Amino acid sequence: MVLATIRWASVMVVLYLFSRKQIAADWPAIRSRLCYLLILGALGFTVFSVALYYALVYTTAINASILQGGMPLFVFAASFILFSSRIGVEQAVGFVFSFIGVLVIAMGGELSRLIDLDVNFGDALMLVAIIAYGIYTAALRSKPSIHWTSLMFTLCVGATLAALPMLGFEAARGETIVPDLRGWAAILYIVIFPSLIAQVFYIKAVELIGANRAGLFINLLPLWGALLAVTALGEAFLLYHAIALVMILAGISLAEFGGRKSGRRK
Repeated sequence: MVLATIRWASVMVVLYLFSRKQIAADWPAIRSRLCYLLILGALGFTVFSVALYYALVYTTAINASILQGGMPLFVFAASFILFSSRIGVEQAVGFVFSFIGVLVIAMGGELSRLIDLDVNFGDALMLVAIIAYGIYTAALRSKPSIHWTSLMFTLCVGATLAALPMLGFEAARGETIVPDLRGWAAILYIVIFPSLIAQVFYIKAVELIGANRAGLFINLLPLWGALLAVTALGEAFLLYHAIALVMILAGISLAEFGGRKSGRRK
Protein backbone atom coordinates (compact mmCIF):
# COMPACT_ATOMS: atom_id res chain seq x y z
CA MET A 1 0.00 0.00 0.00
CA VAL A 2 2.99 2.31 0.45
CA LEU A 3 3.83 1.67 -3.20
CA ALA A 4 0.26 2.18 -4.41
CA THR A 5 -0.21 5.40 -2.42
CA ILE A 6 3.12 7.00 -3.35
CA ARG A 7 2.62 5.94 -6.97
CA TRP A 8 -0.60 7.84 -7.62
CA ALA A 9 0.03 10.69 -5.18
CA SER A 10 3.34 11.43 -6.92
CA VAL A 11 1.78 11.54 -10.39
CA MET A 12 -1.00 13.74 -9.01
CA VAL A 13 1.49 16.26 -7.60
CA VAL A 14 3.65 16.30 -10.75
CA LEU A 15 0.64 16.92 -12.99
CA TYR A 16 -0.65 19.68 -10.74
CA LEU A 17 2.73 21.46 -10.63
CA PHE A 18 3.09 21.46 -14.42
CA SER A 19 -0.56 21.84 -15.46
CA ARG A 20 -2.27 24.06 -12.87
CA LYS A 21 -3.62 26.50 -15.47
CA GLN A 22 -5.01 23.74 -17.69
CA ILE A 23 -6.65 22.01 -14.72
CA ALA A 24 -8.20 25.31 -13.62
CA ALA A 25 -9.50 25.94 -17.15
CA ASP A 26 -11.09 22.48 -17.24
CA TRP A 27 -12.48 22.67 -13.69
CA PRO A 28 -16.11 23.49 -14.70
CA ALA A 29 -16.23 20.34 -16.87
CA ILE A 30 -14.43 18.31 -14.19
CA ARG A 31 -16.78 19.49 -11.44
CA SER A 32 -19.86 18.34 -13.35
CA ARG A 33 -18.45 14.79 -13.53
CA LEU A 34 -16.19 14.84 -10.48
CA CYS A 35 -17.71 11.86 -8.67
CA TYR A 36 -17.63 9.77 -11.83
CA LEU A 37 -13.97 10.55 -12.47
CA LEU A 38 -12.93 9.91 -8.86
CA ILE A 39 -14.59 6.49 -8.96
CA LEU A 40 -12.87 5.73 -12.27
CA GLY A 41 -9.49 6.63 -10.76
CA ALA A 42 -10.15 4.49 -7.69
CA LEU A 43 -11.23 1.54 -9.83
CA GLY A 44 -8.76 1.65 -12.71
CA PHE A 45 -5.72 2.77 -10.76
CA THR A 46 -5.99 1.79 -7.09
CA VAL A 47 -8.18 -1.33 -7.17
CA PHE A 48 -6.26 -2.69 -10.15
CA SER A 49 -2.78 -2.02 -8.77
CA VAL A 50 -3.54 -3.17 -5.22
CA ALA A 51 -5.13 -6.41 -6.43
CA LEU A 52 -2.13 -6.97 -8.71
CA TYR A 53 0.45 -6.32 -5.97
CA TYR A 54 -1.26 -8.62 -3.49
CA ALA A 55 -1.80 -11.26 -6.17
CA LEU A 56 1.96 -11.47 -6.70
CA VAL A 57 2.36 -12.50 -3.05
CA TYR A 58 0.40 -15.69 -3.79
CA THR A 59 0.97 -16.46 -7.47
CA THR A 60 3.81 -16.33 -10.00
CA ALA A 61 4.69 -13.40 -12.25
CA ILE A 62 4.04 -15.67 -15.26
CA ASN A 63 0.49 -16.40 -14.09
CA ALA A 64 -0.19 -12.73 -13.35
CA SER A 65 1.19 -11.67 -16.74
CA ILE A 66 -0.77 -14.20 -18.78
CA LEU A 67 -3.98 -13.48 -16.87
CA GLN A 68 -3.62 -9.81 -17.79
CA GLY A 69 -3.95 -10.95 -21.40
CA GLY A 70 -7.61 -11.57 -20.60
CA MET A 71 -8.22 -7.85 -20.05
CA PRO A 72 -9.60 -7.20 -23.55
CA LEU A 73 -12.22 -9.86 -22.89
CA PHE A 74 -13.51 -7.86 -19.95
CA VAL A 75 -13.24 -4.57 -21.86
CA PHE A 76 -15.56 -6.01 -24.51
CA ALA A 77 -17.91 -7.38 -21.86
CA ALA A 78 -18.01 -4.10 -19.94
CA SER A 79 -18.60 -2.12 -23.15
CA PHE A 80 -21.52 -4.42 -23.98
CA ILE A 81 -23.04 -4.18 -20.48
CA LEU A 82 -22.52 -0.43 -19.99
CA PHE A 83 -23.08 0.87 -23.52
CA SER A 84 -24.78 -2.00 -25.39
CA SER A 85 -21.88 -2.21 -27.84
CA ARG A 86 -22.59 -4.68 -30.64
CA ILE A 87 -20.82 -8.04 -30.48
CA GLY A 88 -20.41 -10.22 -33.58
CA VAL A 89 -20.17 -14.00 -33.78
CA GLU A 90 -16.37 -13.93 -34.15
CA GLN A 91 -16.09 -11.68 -31.11
CA ALA A 92 -18.31 -13.96 -29.02
CA VAL A 93 -16.25 -17.02 -30.00
CA GLY A 94 -13.07 -15.08 -29.27
CA PHE A 95 -14.39 -14.22 -25.81
CA VAL A 96 -14.99 -17.91 -25.11
CA PHE A 97 -11.47 -18.87 -26.25
CA SER A 98 -9.86 -16.17 -24.12
CA PHE A 99 -11.97 -16.97 -21.08
CA ILE A 100 -11.06 -20.66 -21.28
CA GLY A 101 -7.41 -19.61 -21.42
CA VAL A 102 -7.91 -17.53 -18.28
CA LEU A 103 -9.52 -20.53 -16.57
CA VAL A 104 -6.59 -22.76 -17.57
CA ILE A 105 -4.23 -20.41 -15.73
CA ALA A 106 -6.53 -19.97 -12.72
CA MET A 107 -6.83 -23.76 -12.35
CA GLY A 108 -3.16 -24.48 -12.93
CA GLY A 109 -3.98 -26.63 -15.94
CA GLU A 110 -5.86 -29.16 -13.81
CA LEU A 111 -9.51 -29.83 -14.70
CA SER A 112 -10.13 -31.35 -11.26
CA ARG A 113 -9.43 -27.97 -9.65
CA LEU A 114 -12.10 -26.40 -11.85
CA ILE A 115 -14.62 -29.03 -10.75
CA ASP A 116 -13.69 -28.48 -7.10
CA LEU A 117 -13.56 -24.68 -7.58
CA ASP A 118 -10.03 -24.78 -6.19
CA VAL A 119 -8.59 -21.47 -7.40
CA ASN A 120 -5.21 -20.09 -6.35
CA PHE A 121 -5.91 -16.99 -4.22
CA GLY A 122 -3.39 -14.92 -6.16
CA ASP A 123 -4.97 -15.86 -9.48
CA ALA A 124 -8.40 -14.96 -8.07
CA LEU A 125 -7.05 -11.53 -7.11
CA MET A 126 -5.72 -11.12 -10.65
CA LEU A 127 -9.22 -11.78 -11.96
CA VAL A 128 -10.47 -8.97 -9.71
CA ALA A 129 -7.73 -6.73 -11.09
CA ILE A 130 -8.49 -7.36 -14.75
CA ILE A 131 -12.25 -7.03 -14.26
CA ALA A 132 -11.68 -3.66 -12.57
CA TYR A 133 -9.45 -2.46 -15.40
CA GLY A 134 -11.88 -3.71 -18.02
CA ILE A 135 -14.70 -1.66 -16.49
CA TYR A 136 -12.37 1.36 -16.18
CA THR A 137 -11.35 1.16 -19.85
CA ALA A 138 -14.93 0.86 -21.10
CA ALA A 139 -16.12 3.66 -18.80
CA LEU A 140 -13.46 6.05 -20.17
CA ARG A 141 -15.77 6.34 -23.16
CA SER A 142 -18.02 8.64 -21.09
CA LYS A 143 -15.27 10.90 -19.80
CA PRO A 144 -15.85 14.67 -20.17
CA SER A 145 -14.12 16.51 -22.99
CA ILE A 146 -11.09 17.85 -21.12
CA HIS A 147 -7.33 17.96 -21.64
CA TRP A 148 -5.51 14.71 -20.90
CA THR A 149 -3.52 16.29 -18.06
CA SER A 150 -6.71 17.39 -16.32
CA LEU A 151 -8.24 13.95 -16.76
CA MET A 152 -5.15 12.16 -15.49
CA PHE A 153 -4.86 14.54 -12.51
CA THR A 154 -8.47 13.94 -11.47
CA LEU A 155 -8.12 10.17 -11.86
CA CYS A 156 -4.99 10.28 -9.68
CA VAL A 157 -6.88 12.26 -7.02
CA GLY A 158 -9.48 9.49 -6.93
CA ALA A 159 -6.77 6.83 -6.83
CA THR A 160 -4.94 8.55 -3.96
CA LEU A 161 -8.12 9.08 -1.94
CA ALA A 162 -8.96 5.38 -2.36
CA ALA A 163 -5.43 4.26 -1.43
CA LEU A 164 -5.10 6.29 1.80
CA PRO A 165 -7.61 4.31 3.92
CA MET A 166 -6.07 1.06 2.67
CA LEU A 167 -2.63 2.37 3.69
CA GLY A 168 -4.01 3.24 7.13
CA PHE A 169 -5.48 -0.27 7.48
CA GLU A 170 -2.18 -1.86 6.49
CA ALA A 171 -0.30 0.35 8.95
CA ALA A 172 -2.75 -0.49 11.75
CA ARG A 173 -1.99 -4.18 11.18
CA GLY A 174 1.75 -3.51 11.42
CA GLU A 175 2.35 -4.70 7.86
CA THR A 176 3.73 -1.46 6.40
CA ILE A 177 7.00 -1.92 4.49
CA VAL A 178 9.25 1.16 4.41
CA PRO A 179 11.16 1.24 1.09
CA ASP A 180 14.95 0.87 1.10
CA LEU A 181 17.17 2.24 -1.69
CA ARG A 182 16.13 -0.53 -4.05
CA GLY A 183 12.49 0.07 -3.16
CA TRP A 184 12.73 3.79 -3.90
CA ALA A 185 14.38 2.99 -7.26
CA ALA A 186 11.43 0.70 -8.10
CA ILE A 187 8.96 3.40 -7.02
CA LEU A 188 10.73 6.00 -9.20
CA TYR A 189 10.50 3.70 -12.24
CA ILE A 190 6.83 2.90 -11.54
CA VAL A 191 5.88 6.57 -11.11
CA ILE A 192 7.57 7.70 -14.35
CA PHE A 193 6.82 4.87 -16.76
CA PRO A 194 3.75 2.70 -15.97
CA SER A 195 1.99 5.36 -13.89
CA LEU A 196 2.52 8.54 -15.90
CA ILE A 197 3.75 7.86 -19.43
CA ALA A 198 1.93 4.57 -20.08
CA GLN A 199 -1.38 5.74 -18.58
CA VAL A 200 -1.34 8.96 -20.57
CA PHE A 201 -0.66 7.06 -23.80
CA TYR A 202 -3.42 4.57 -22.94
CA ILE A 203 -5.98 7.32 -22.30
CA LYS A 204 -5.03 8.95 -25.61
CA ALA A 205 -5.28 5.60 -27.40
CA VAL A 206 -8.81 5.02 -26.08
CA GLU A 207 -9.70 8.50 -27.32
CA LEU A 208 -8.25 7.84 -30.80
CA ILE A 209 -9.27 4.23 -31.55
CA GLY A 210 -11.88 3.35 -28.91
CA ALA A 211 -11.81 1.22 -25.78
CA ASN A 212 -12.23 -2.14 -27.53
CA ARG A 213 -9.32 -1.76 -29.94
CA ALA A 214 -7.06 -0.05 -27.39
CA GLY A 215 -7.75 -2.84 -24.92
CA LEU A 216 -6.55 -5.42 -27.46
CA PHE A 217 -2.99 -4.14 -27.23
CA ILE A 218 -2.93 -5.41 -23.66
CA ASN A 219 -2.37 -8.85 -25.20
CA LEU A 220 1.31 -7.87 -25.44
CA LEU A 221 1.47 -7.91 -21.63
CA PRO A 222 1.48 -11.70 -21.21
CA LEU A 223 4.22 -12.05 -23.82
CA TRP A 224 6.56 -9.52 -22.19
CA GLY A 225 5.58 -10.53 -18.67
CA ALA A 226 6.21 -14.22 -19.26
CA LEU A 227 9.52 -13.49 -20.99
CA LEU A 228 10.75 -11.32 -18.10
CA ALA A 229 9.48 -13.78 -15.48
CA VAL A 230 11.53 -16.55 -17.08
CA THR A 231 14.68 -14.52 -17.85
CA ALA A 232 14.79 -12.15 -14.88
CA LEU A 233 13.08 -14.16 -12.12
CA GLY A 234 13.94 -17.68 -13.22
CA GLU A 235 10.34 -18.89 -13.11
CA ALA A 236 9.35 -22.09 -14.94
CA PHE A 237 7.27 -21.78 -18.11
CA LEU A 238 5.06 -24.89 -18.16
CA LEU A 239 2.91 -26.51 -20.83
CA TYR A 240 -0.36 -25.16 -19.43
CA HIS A 241 1.10 -21.63 -19.57
CA ALA A 242 1.72 -22.09 -23.30
CA ILE A 243 -1.77 -23.50 -23.88
CA ALA A 244 -3.43 -20.64 -21.98
CA LEU A 245 -1.30 -18.02 -23.75
CA VAL A 246 -2.18 -19.37 -27.19
CA MET A 247 -5.91 -19.56 -26.34
CA ILE A 248 -6.01 -16.02 -24.95
CA LEU A 249 -4.13 -14.52 -27.91
CA ALA A 250 -6.17 -16.55 -30.42
CA GLY A 251 -9.40 -15.40 -28.79
CA ILE A 252 -8.35 -11.77 -28.80
CA SER A 253 -7.22 -11.99 -32.45
CA LEU A 254 -10.53 -13.54 -33.47
CA ALA A 255 -12.45 -10.87 -31.57
CA GLU A 256 -10.40 -8.12 -33.22
CA PHE A 257 -11.01 -9.64 -36.65
CA GLY A 258 -14.74 -9.68 -35.94
CA GLY A 259 -14.63 -6.09 -34.73
CA ARG A 260 -12.81 -4.89 -37.86
CA LYS A 261 -15.24 -6.78 -40.11
CA SER A 262 -18.22 -5.22 -38.34
CA GLY A 263 -16.63 -1.81 -38.75
CA ARG A 264 -16.25 -2.32 -42.51
CA ARG A 265 -19.92 -3.30 -42.82
CA LYS A 266 -20.93 0.03 -41.30
